[in-house]
Amino acid sequence: MRIVFFGTPSFALPTLEKLLATEKHTLVAVVTQPDKPRGRGNQLSFSPVKQLALQYNLPVWQPKRLRKDEETLTKLKDSQGDVFVVVAYGQILPPEVLKMPRLGCINVHASLLPEYRGAAPIQWCLYDGKTETGVTTMLMDEGLDTGDILLQASTPISLLTTYPELSQKLAFMGADLLLETLDKWEKGEITPIPQDDNKATYAPLIRKEDYLINWHQPAIKIHNQIRAFSPDCYTTFRGQILKISRSLPLVDNIPLPPPYQHLSSLDIPQGKMGEIVKIVKNQGFVVQTAEGWLLILEVQLAGKKLQPAASFVNGMRLQAGEALQ
Repeated sequence: MRIVFFGTPSFALPTLEKLLATEKHTLVAVVTQPDKPRGRGNQLSFSPVKQLALQYNLPVWQPKRLRKDEETLTKLKDSQGDVFVVVAYGQILPPEVLKMPRLGCINVHASLLPEYRGAAPIQWCLYDGKTETGVTTMLMDEGLDTGDILLQASTPISLLTTYPELSQKLAFMGADLLLETLDKWEKGEITPIPQDDNKATYAPLIRKEDYLINWHQPAIKIHNQIRAFSPDCYTTFRGQILKISRSLPLVDNIPLPPPYQHLSSLDIPQGKMGEIVKIVKNQGFVVQTAEGWLLILEVQLAGKKLQPAASFVNGMRLQAGEALQ
């Protein structure tokens, strides 16, 4: 098949790499978001998808707004693509584009639809404490992730799984599922399944305020927030911003996974919410929450590198009784 690939971030790379490696299909072009200024010098930076596409000398089209870019719309129409593959592109495809390819537009979405339609399915799935998620290939329509389901693959989520880890796993799962979908879809071996809108949930864009930790919440809720938005959740310590990227809830009804089972016997005193109530040697420090405690495992102080919380404790000479706000 002749394929036009739509994608932008690193999540899309495994799928693009799989398509480049296969001899069964031909990549005609890549559509990605416009270059953006990054870093202190505000120099224009290519998207991960564009960088990979250029390595393979693929045509790269970067419309600012696809629905209003007549040049790109004409190129897409003339591409004679059998199918358009979309993985985290970042723009909604207009109706005229959806109708162009002979076999339709197929999207790889990082959830088990109809759950978590929208921009940030992996993060909100972790935030909600789900124990299972997956990837879906769907036939795109004009709605937001509302198209008919083609194939799905699922995976369990452990208590310690963070967003970067789950995102990478789902990216590779999605790549494999897309190739399977293309082969079966071309042969007529898939019957599209309409989504049940009554079971739909949504994963909106993440706001800056979603990163701020409120120590007046239960430990499990704070833990899920930290791993969902890792490495960006933050609190204040000694007047400075302290990012927390890994944690472990110490709560009676939550079994501790390996290698932390021995911590279930810790004798932890009660304190005020946000107070550091215990230093755990070689692990980190324990913070009081509204319900249970949270063991902090990995942190990053403003202007410093990410580091194990145990190293942070030693370097800052951290003492029980200090507070996070």
